[in-house]
Amino acid sequence: MFMLPDRALRKWREARHARLAQAVLETPPVRARDDGLIVFSMIGTRVLLPYLVAAKSLHQRLGGRGRFAVLDDGSLTAADRAVLDRHLDRPEVRHIAEVDIGKCPRGGTWERLLTLLDLRREGYVIQLDSDTVTIGEVPEVSECIAAGRSFTLAGGSDAEIVPLAEAACRASATAPSAHVQAAIEQVLDRVSIPGRDGLRYVRGCSGFAGFAPSADGRALAEQFSEEAERLLGAARWAEWGSEQVTSNFVIANEPDALLLPHDRYFNFWNAGVPADARFVHFVGTFRHHGGAYAQATVQAIAALAASDQL
Repeated sequence: MFMLPDRALRKWREARHARLAQAVLETPPVRARDDGLIVFSMIGTRVLLPYLVAAKSLHQRLGGRGRFAVLDDGSLTAADRAVLDRHLDRPEVRHIAEVDIGKCPRGGTWERLLTLLDLRREGYVIQLDSDTVTIGEVPEVSECIAAGRSFTLAGGSDAEIVPLAEAACRASATAPSAHVQAAIEQVLDRVSIPGRDGLRYVRGCSGFAGFAPSADGRALAEQFSEEAERLLGAARWAEWGSEQVTSNFVIANEPDALLLPHDRYFNFWNAGVPADARFVHFVGTFRHHGGAYAQATVQAIAALAASDQL
């Protein structure tokens, strides 16, 4: 039996997924509501169709709540914007070059984090990656929105919100890693932010996180970034992954923040999708391994198409 090389097989699966995702264009458009909820994402032309699946599948499971806002990574075309206008009811679109990063790093999705933290002055903001699919009811998310409670996707089944000293101890006990996330986590006990006592941390995932309304905006994120840069150096702190650490830090220090149940809301690591799964983040490493992403996409599109008959 002829077998495709791994690289060719991955490309074939990517192309197949792209073809399947095109069906989202045949699903009913969203009707946005200015009800205090903003679903926010940074996207480009390459991920437009997967993003529509992510956005519309979440919107459906939230009962049609909220409006959409998008940060254009610089590649969206006029045709892309027309698609967004039709399917997401004219979402707010900002351009990445217009984001004031202040003293924080540029790139590595920092513009995304800073924009959403600014937006939380206007309402409850959900950060949604384009490589996610909502395939079931999400009552925990709805309850967080209603209660003004922040949440995040857990980085693993053992994730907990813990004091900085404990987070540093846990990180130091793991296998050595050159990644910036491991580097800063190992020295979290050295973070000092005047006026902020009892600081905590969680190894979460910024692919799906909810930020309750707050006039504080980006203040805590900027303070943490300055401390991390002091501890690691500017070049190291600017590496990919520093934004996720900061998102984790901000969420952990929200009042009564929720770690979403890992058995129903999780990152896909090619270990299958449980029968009771509600939300899946198909991370790049295993996004197109097997057929899980394609199957979830087809499932979500079918649910969206059926809603036209309700």
